[in-house]
Amino acid sequence: MKNSVVTFQEMKAKGEKITMLTAYDYSTAKLVDAAGINSILVGDSLGNVVLGYENTVSVTMEDMIHHGAAVARGAKDALVVIDMPFMSYQTSTYDAVVNAGRLMKEGHGGAVKLEGGVEFAEVIRAITRASIPVCAHIGLTPQSVHAFGGYKVQGKTYDAAKKLLEDAYAVQDAGAFAVVLECVPAKLAELVTKELRIPTIGIGAGAGTDGQVLVYADMLALFSDYKPKFVKQFANLSEEVVSAFKAYDEEVKSGVYPAQEHTYKIDDEVIEALKKEL
Repeated sequence: MKNSVVTFQEMKAKGEKITMLTAYDYSTAKLVDAAGINSILVGDSLGNVVLGYENTVSVTMEDMIHHGAAVARGAKDALVVIDMPFMSYQTSTYDAVVNAGRLMKEGHGGAVKLEGGVEFAEVIRAITRASIPVCAHIGLTPQSVHAFGGYKVQGKTYDAAKKLLEDAYAVQDAGAFAVVLECVPAKLAELVTKELRIPTIGIGAGAGTDGQVLVYADMLALFSDYKPKFVKQFANLSEEVVSAFKAYDEEVKSGVYPAQEHTYKIDDEVIEALKKEL
């Protein structure tokens, strides 16, 4: 069944957990979709995982559109949510609506995601007014890594926890259909989840949220630059991939591959005729 923003709300009402994984290309999207995952996030984490950037700040609209469209072609049932990259919505409400529209029209997304709480409530309101579903993102917002002074847990003090709760209310009131809570203490995330009408999707926020999201390359151990504390590696594909690459290298260099079964045939008469003309 095709997942939608309505699906998210219905699952929260029933107490059913929502699953979300990232994907950045057609083939991975097909695999995530086949597994029955509810939603695919085309995250600006592609900057780290795919493009090799130190953080997400360098990711462009063109990057997100390119990868979003590829994912959308592979996802038949999962709701495709595309991240709005850094400076695509912070400059003005007009820019925000135009860029969100591009992610829907050119990236073929089913929704967009943007970072920020109270400060961006009016932006969320304007985008949703244009009939574009918005997933909010509060807590640790990676695009603000320089302002935070690094990747740090958010909401640990009373003032910080109160601000996070205010952000959650603000994005809900602005029309967001869901909100991602990143790197938030578990008890605080559980409180926010109980207070909100819209679903919460946790990443490093404990089990009390309405759903979970992970970067697929993290949970498969394909991305090895670093491993966040909240990541569980459900498989170690990096070892298998490296082993396969080594086997390929060895077989090519030893002449084992390609074998006869990997080649195409031609009549000997054709070859002999060609040789006579040489």
